[in-house]
Amino acid sequence: MRWPTSPSPLAGSGATLPDSVLVDVMRDTGASVGLLYLLPPTDRVLHLVLAGGVSGQIAAPWARIPLDAAIPVADAVRERSMVWLGSQEDIARRYPRLGIVLPYDFMLAAAPITSDGTVWGGVVLLWPVWHPPQLSTAEEDSINACCRRAAAIMHRTADSGHRLKPPDEPRLLPAPQPREADPVQATAALDFTARLPVGCCALDLDGRLTFINPAGTDLVGAPTGSLLGNRPWEVLPWLRDPVFEDRYRAAVVSRQPTSFTARRPPDTWLLFQLYPDASGISVHITPADTHPAATTPQRPAEPIGATALYHLTHLATALAEAAGVHDVVDLAADQIVPAFGPKALALLTVKDGRLHITGYRGYSPELMARFDAAPLTSDTPAVHAITTGTPAFFPTFTDLKRAYSPAVHQDEMASWAFLPLIVSGRAVGSLVLAYDQPRTFPPAERALLTSLAGLIAQALDRARLYDAKHALAHGLQTGLLPRTLPHIPGLDAAARYRPASHGIDIGGDFYDLIPCTNETATVAIGDVQGHDPTAAALMGQIRTAVRAHATTGSSPGDVLARTNRLLCDLDPGLFASCLIAHLDPAHHRVRLATAGHPPALLRHPDGHTDTLRLPPGLLLGIDPDADYPTTEIPLPPGSILALYTDGLVETPGIDIDEATTALAAHLAATQADSLEALADFLLDHAEHAAPRNDDIALLLIRSRE
Repeated sequence: MRWPTSPSPLAGSGATLPDSVLVDVMRDTGASVGLLYLLPPTDRVLHLVLAGGVSGQIAAPWARIPLDAAIPVADAVRERSMVWLGSQEDIARRYPRLGIVLPYDFMLAAAPITSDGTVWGGVVLLWPVWHPPQLSTAEEDSINACCRRAAAIMHRTADSGHRLKPPDEPRLLPAPQPREADPVQATAALDFTARLPVGCCALDLDGRLTFINPAGTDLVGAPTGSLLGNRPWEVLPWLRDPVFEDRYRAAVVSRQPTSFTARRPPDTWLLFQLYPDASGISVHITPADTHPAATTPQRPAEPIGATALYHLTHLATALAEAAGVHDVVDLAADQIVPAFGPKALALLTVKDGRLHITGYRGYSPELMARFDAAPLTSDTPAVHAITTGTPAFFPTFTDLKRAYSPAVHQDEMASWAFLPLIVSGRAVGSLVLAYDQPRTFPPAERALLTSLAGLIAQALDRARLYDAKHALAHGLQTGLLPRTLPHIPGLDAAARYRPASHGIDIGGDFYDLIPCTNETATVAIGDVQGHDPTAAALMGQIRTAVRAHATTGSSPGDVLARTNRLLCDLDPGLFASCLIAHLDPAHHRVRLATAGHPPALLRHPDGHTDTLRLPPGLLLGIDPDADYPTTEIPLPPGSILALYTDGLVETPGIDIDEATTALAAHLAATQADSLEALADFLLDHAEHAAPRNDDIALLLIRSRE
């Protein structure tokens, strides 16, 4: 069999990512499923671009993966190393969310796509359990080659000035096609299946029926026309028990034969045996001799399908890890729209007596602006859902218009669900789901959507509290940093502070620019151990002490020694790194001393950049008698001194000296016109190169020519 290939566009980039990037590695490694992710610049979400060997429904929960999620590909990207899971037990132990949503036997590898220190995305491959317990050297080489090829394409796209942007939906690779069949043999095969006294049919990877023989239609009691092109469990009421859909999912993901029995009313028991491969599933249907003891009993009419149940479980576990309101909105939109069928979604929250649009998918900004800030006294279905606490379902536009004629605006949708978001009896908002096809909303679906709304409401309530604490924490921290930098004759300065991208902890990073005389100034940068209010308070004390000692004209080494003695006397149980530089632009000199801090960088006027390896000094707060040597070096006119905290260069799996050397190279290479632009360039490059989980402080000083 062969895989058809075609380019997969990177939206808005003018570039294409050939399907063969994924097809080749799946073929060379024998992987049954492949997923390829893109990490756009400055984004912290992996976007699924290509998927092979699996249906869109099964891949839907993994279409967008936050970098801080406990998911194999996110770990591979963060740590820049391959993740291998050799058994279902490994998956359940290390990644319980994955084990819950895909409780099948398979092996998995996830690898980062990187080049020149930049992370572009990741690739995920799955194998059946008959694969050996470890990857072979040839397989690892194939995976690495795939990652290098994808990285080269993405790198060229970025270098050409195009913005890497994922498509709205991932491209699903077509199933591999068999060789052209001989017409005579094809006819003979059809005749053969027609003569069989047992049923046989074929499903594609999306679960849709592509063929069924006459005995099969007799056994299931439905004509061929009503079956072809449909999923059997969606058109045969007696197969709507989730067990059938679950066995189909198991066959696709694990590539192992599986079976189940079902009762066709009134009392005919049938055995279904599923045999999967890369192109689809062959199903063998025979009468079951007796009622199997292990068979799941028939459920009430219109049960919730297995895929919907797994999606609900996945959403629940993902929302449990969501931090802020933005995370909740993104997760809800990214999971519900592809997994549960709506074409559009709007999430609204209550604030100051009005209903505000918090997030949406599938709707236009103009339409959302029309309904934003609607008062809770307005006669709209979204408001009514909140004030009554009762969900409302409208199968047609006629139904909606009949109930809310004055407030209805036709949005080209066919059906709607308006769900209240209630926490402990208190309304926090409403969820609007819109479908582009008429929908009857049977009881099981209404129950499922109501459960979704409950999960989102609880997550929103937690997220709003998180956001409030986050704002308070970082407001306190930034309040301890200089609001503006003073003007120093002969010097230009630019500073940046970026808090850690995740968590509400307060960091201890600080910087300062201190005028000393009319012609000199002292700059300081440091990092207090820990991320809590104690670290922030100590940071404020250290910055105050440095400022007080620097203004007396003391050398950088003396300033550090005095600050160190103060910190030892306070005995807070925390340590701090610090680097101090005394600048004399009139004489083009700078004196520096360090207390265990990352080295400063000096870019010369001709562009070449030195890493200033100073005589080492102990961290502040360890030894009250520690000595901090001062080093004096030239500061040529037009040169730039860069001071930073370790958050700018520290990356898991990367030697910090290598990262510092890479930072110096980027400082040397940039052609930024101003210090402000240069500061932004260095931060953006660092955040694109790898996820950052620590605060970053950056201070740039340029000696004027």
